[in-house]
Amino acid sequence: MPPRTWQHGGVTAATDATLFPQVPATADAVLDGLDPEQREVATALHGPVCVLAGAGTGKTRAITHRIAYGVRAGILQPASVLAVTFTARAAGEMRGRLRQLGAAGVQARTFHSAALRQLQFFWPRAIGGELPRLLDRKGPLIAEAAARCRLRLDRNELRDVTGEVEWSKVTQTVPADYPAAAAKAGREAPRDPAEIGQIYATYEQLKRDRGTIDFEDVLLLTVGVLQDRHDIAEQVRSQYQHFVVDEYQDVSPLQQRLLELWLGDRDSLCVVGDASQTIYSFTGATPDHLLDFRVRHPHATVVKLVRDYRSTPQVVHLANGLLSRARGRAAEHRLELISQREPDTEPVFTEYADEPAEAEGTARRIRDLIATGVPASEIAVLFRINAQSEVYEQALADAGVPYQLRGAERFFERPEVREAGAKLRGAARFGGNDTLLAGATGLPSEVRAVLSDMGWTDRPPAGSGAVRDRWESLAALVRLAEDFARARPTATLADLVAELDERAGAQHAPTVEGVTLASLHAAKGLEWDAVFLVGLTEGMLPIHHARTDEQVEEERRLLYVGITRARRHLALSWSLARSPGGRPSRSASRFLDGLRPGSRAAGHRGGAGVLRGGVERGGSAPAAPGRPRRTHRSPARCRVCNRTLTDPGEMKLMRCEECPSELDEALYDRLRDWRAGQAARTRQPAYCVFTDKTLMAIAEVVPTAAEELAVIPGVGRRKLDRFGADVLAICAGEEPGGAVAEGCEDGAENSSEK
Repeated sequence: MPPRTWQHGGVTAATDATLFPQVPATADAVLDGLDPEQREVATALHGPVCVLAGAGTGKTRAITHRIAYGVRAGILQPASVLAVTFTARAAGEMRGRLRQLGAAGVQARTFHSAALRQLQFFWPRAIGGELPRLLDRKGPLIAEAAARCRLRLDRNELRDVTGEVEWSKVTQTVPADYPAAAAKAGREAPRDPAEIGQIYATYEQLKRDRGTIDFEDVLLLTVGVLQDRHDIAEQVRSQYQHFVVDEYQDVSPLQQRLLELWLGDRDSLCVVGDASQTIYSFTGATPDHLLDFRVRHPHATVVKLVRDYRSTPQVVHLANGLLSRARGRAAEHRLELISQREPDTEPVFTEYADEPAEAEGTARRIRDLIATGVPASEIAVLFRINAQSEVYEQALADAGVPYQLRGAERFFERPEVREAGAKLRGAARFGGNDTLLAGATGLPSEVRAVLSDMGWTDRPPAGSGAVRDRWESLAALVRLAEDFARARPTATLADLVAELDERAGAQHAPTVEGVTLASLHAAKGLEWDAVFLVGLTEGMLPIHHARTDEQVEEERRLLYVGITRARRHLALSWSLARSPGGRPSRSASRFLDGLRPGSRAAGHRGGAGVLRGGVERGGSAPAAPGRPRRTHRSPARCRVCNRTLTDPGEMKLMRCEECPSELDEALYDRLRDWRAGQAARTRQPAYCVFTDKTLMAIAEVVPTAAEELAVIPGVGRRKLDRFGADVLAICAGEEPGGAVAEGCEDGAENSSEK
C-alpha cells in the first residue's frame, strides 16, 4: 500500500503521538507526512531561511525533519549543525526527535548551554586559569549589593530589581547607562533608576571580588572571547557550519550578537518564529530580528506555516479573532491560521461571582471531563501570575482531582526518580538473582515490583503534598514502562534503563498523570486537549502595570498563546469579586470584547497585515567584491523516480542503479574512446578525465548545451571549460576539437567509482 499523502490524512500533528517511533529507513522517508510548506522547510537546506510559523503548525517538526533530512541525504554533517532554542525542555525535545529520525550527533542546546560549553573549553587558552564559578541564583548577591548601598529591598522589589539587572545585561547596558536606557525603553523601574544603577554596579563588583559569574555573563564573556580572539572564533566556525534557531522572536540583542559571531560571514542559517507569540520583551527579547530578517538577508527563502494541526476550527477562529484587533508591528505580520481538524465544541465563556466560585466551577468541569475519558494529564488551568494558583490547587484537591504545578523541579532531577533509576539499574544488572523480581513476569511487572519497594501502589495516596508528588513520579515511570513494552515487546529491563538514561540526557520526561497548573508564560510551547483560562479580568489581563500600547499588546499576545494551547476544549472565565460577598467591582478583560457572546469590540481592524501560507524566494544576492559567488550542493535526486540519492555512484549517475537506463551505448563507446585518448596524451588514469559513471550519465542525458552538461555530477566548472566543447561535439555526432587534460583535480573521483 502506498504511503498516505498529506492531502489524504498522512500529515501528522504538530506533536508526534507515537512514543517510540521507528527510525525512517531512508532520507526520503524523513519527508513522509509533511505538508507542502513543511516539506519546503525540510528541503531548503541552504540558508538563509526564515520560517514564519503560527501556533500548532508543526514548526518543531519542520525544522527537526529539515536537519534529519540534510543529515540522512549526506548534505549536512551531524557534528557541524548547531540548533539553539530557549529552554532546556525544548532542546531536549529536539534532541529526542532527531534521535528518532536517525540524526543523532546534532548539537541541540539553549543559547546559554552552547555558550557555556565553548567558554569552558576556551577559557584556559583565552584568559588563563579556571572559569569562574557560575552563580545558581542572583537574588542573595543582589540583596547584599543593595545592603552595601544602604538600600533595603522587600521580596517583590528584590525580584523586580533582579529582572532589571538581567534586562540591562542582555541589552548590553552598563550600570552607568541604566537610568537613560530604562527611560528610553519605557521601563517602569521598581526603584529610583539611579539606585538600581548603583545596586547593579555593586553587584558586578561583588561578583568580581568573589570570582563568580552569572548566566548573562556566560553570553557576554563568550561574545567577548569571540570578538577579541579571531583564532578561537575561526575554530568555532570550523566546527559549526549550519545553524538553526527556534523561537527566533524571543532573541535578545546579546543573543543576536552571539549568533552573528558564530556565523561570521556565512549565511547557512535557518530561523523559525512567530511575532504573535512574542511574550518575553520584559527580559529583553524582541521580534525585530525576526521581522527584519528579509532586510538583513534579501535573498532569503521565507516559508509561512499556517495549517494548524493542533486546534479545532472553533479554537482557531477565536485565536484569529483576538489577533484581528491587535495593533503594532507584530500585528502587521500576523499569520491567519487555518485549522486542519474536525469541528468540535465551541469555547465556553463563564462569569462567576467570586474567585472561590470560579475555582470550584473550574474543578467541577475538569472532573466531568475526566469522567468522559479525557486524561487528567491532557487538561491545564492557565493563569496570568503564579499567585493565582493556590485557590485552584485547593479546589482540585477538594474535588479529588490530581494536579501538578508547572515549573517545579525537572523530572529526572527529582530525588525519587534518581532513586528509582538506581534501583532499576541494579535489578537489570542482577536479573533473576534480585529478590524484588521474584514472581514478576514481563517488563511492566518487573518495574512495578521494583518501584513497589519505594512505595508505589496501584492506587494514589489521599490528599496532596510530598507523598502524592512522590507517587506521581513513580506512576509516570510505570506508565512509561508499559508504553515501552507495547512498542517493543521483546524489550528487557536493561533496555528500559538505557531508554531512561537517554531521556534523562535529553530532558525528555514522561507524562505525569495530573492536571497541569501553570502561568501563561510557563505554558509557552506546550499543548493539552482541554485548557481552562482563568482570572481573565481587567487589571489581571492586561496586568495593571501594562500602560503603554506595546505593553498592552504583549498582554494580548499572552492570551493568544493561552488560547492556542488548546486542542479541543477551551474554557475562559473571570470573577466579579475576589472573595464571597465582596463588592463586584471587576470586569471581564477588554480582550474578550467582541469575542464573547453579547459583547462588542471597541474597534475592529479587519484583516490588515494578515500573512497567508506559502513560500517566498528571494533573489540572488550579489557576491561581495573580489569574492566568487558561493555555490551550494543541493540534495541529489534520481531523475527517474525522484528518490534522494546518497550513494556516490548513484549521485554520479543521477539515478538509482535499479531504475531503467536510457543509455545511448554508441555514444557511451565514443565518449570512452575519446577519454582514452585524453588519458594517453597526459599519461594519467582515464578516470582523471571523467569517471565511468559520469560518462554514463552524459550518454543517458545527451546534453545539447553547456548548461545541461554543467549540472551532471562529476563535470564541474573547470572540466566544463576544459572538455565541454569536445563532449558536446561528440554528443552532437561531430568530431571533437582535441582538448588536453591537465591532471586529476578531484580526489573524490577515485578508482572506486571507475
